[in-house]
Amino acid sequence: MATSNNVTAPKPCSLNSEPCISSQRQPLGCRFLLSEHKMPHPAIQIIVWLSLAFLAQRLMPFYLLGFSLLLLAIALRLCAKQLLKLLKRTRWILFSLLLIYAYSTPGAALISSWGVYAPTREGLLEGALQLGRLLAMLSGLAILLSLLNRAQFICGIFVLAYPLRWIGISRERVAVRLALTLQYAEPTMGDTAADWRGAIRRALSRPEMAAGQIELQRQPLRSIDGVVLLGSLTMILLGMR
Repeated sequence: MATSNNVTAPKPCSLNSEPCISSQRQPLGCRFLLSEHKMPHPAIQIIVWLSLAFLAQRLMPFYLLGFSLLLLAIALRLCAKQLLKLLKRTRWILFSLLLIYAYSTPGAALISSWGVYAPTREGLLEGALQLGRLLAMLSGLAILLSLLNRAQFICGIFVLAYPLRWIGISRERVAVRLALTLQYAEPTMGDTAADWRGAIRRALSRPEMAAGQIELQRQPLRSIDGVVLLGSLTMILLGMR
């Protein structure tokens, strides 16, 4: 596959042929696009988010509070709708996590008159700590998803999956399957809240695939990417101390 500034005519490809990017099982056109952006490379942005998630797991409670509030404020400023969507989809997971910690962590009862049915203070504090970490990760994810569209996100995963070639796994196939998952999972999750029975039936039924193609945007690495990557590695090293 050649990369150039001009889009070349697509050539047939399929999941069963040599590595290429396709969105269907039947022969389709596929092509790579060279694009220039002012933002860092999508792969670098994903690494930054992973670094922030790692740092959130290592911070002490006081610093975690400031870190989570900072990311939350940025996310509410830049992408409040995306953040609220993520929080809505994970609300029961967050609530369940708090209950698990509150009732499974040994400690002093919060309300002594409740007896064995009372949550513990230590459990609530530990649960709140884990919720703070998850809130930081979700805020960072909302910012990431607001900066990257689906094609750029897949491009970042495609670049980060380069080491898979060393063990014989095709990263092109990984990108195709990720694209198909995002294509069909997003509308399904949006319909689940309104009609969960119908969503289950549609998920179990065989999807009707229309003809199409996946365009993978190839963005060259620049000096700013090296600076951001160095900053991400610094955060990881600080978190490991």
